[in-house]
Amino acid sequence: MKGVLDQKRGFTLVELAIVLVIIGLILGAVLKGQEMIFNAKVKNLVNGFNGLMAAVYSYQDRYGYLPGDDPKASTRWTGATDGNGDGVWNTAERTNAWSHLRYSRLIAGDGTDTTPVNHAFGGQYQFYYYNFGGTVGRRNCIMAINVPADAARMLDEKYDDGVYNTGSIRASADYTSTALLRIYWALD
Repeated sequence: MKGVLDQKRGFTLVELAIVLVIIGLILGAVLKGQEMIFNAKVKNLVNGFNGLMAAVYSYQDRYGYLPGDDPKASTRWTGATDGNGDGVWNTAERTNAWSHLRYSRLIAGDGTDTTPVNHAFGGQYQFYYYNFGGTVGRRNCIMAINVPADAARMLDEKYDDGVYNTGSIRASADYTSTALLRIYWALD
């Protein structure tokens, strides 16, 4: 009996320390990887805003109106719906903006498609006329829906003032919220 017991051995402290270091390295790599994925999604969100703003400005330069608000769209493209040309995205014009941008080849797709473009967090970009309040008042903007609060905060801190209800980038709630937010980025 004594011989059998003498052969059983546990882990030494050095072996346990090595295992813990390996586990720590794996956890660190996983967490860093998640952070890198999150940062890439925020960058993708910003690139989406910038790309849509560039498309809207290009459309304005080329045709003299906001996409969707263009009162001459039907003379350019068969099947296009005209806007009223007042410089403001009303409800129907926000939807038609996607069609006008696609007809003009400023974004990919068929001109008959009025579907909004999706962003990296699974929500959509939309064109909107939002009340920024104060002396600024209502402004045309690009809105992203279903954005996590920490991503919205990161975007606002990097490209605006970091406060959810001031500046050119606004959010539907404080960045401490646990809900998914809407982000409004003013065009002008």
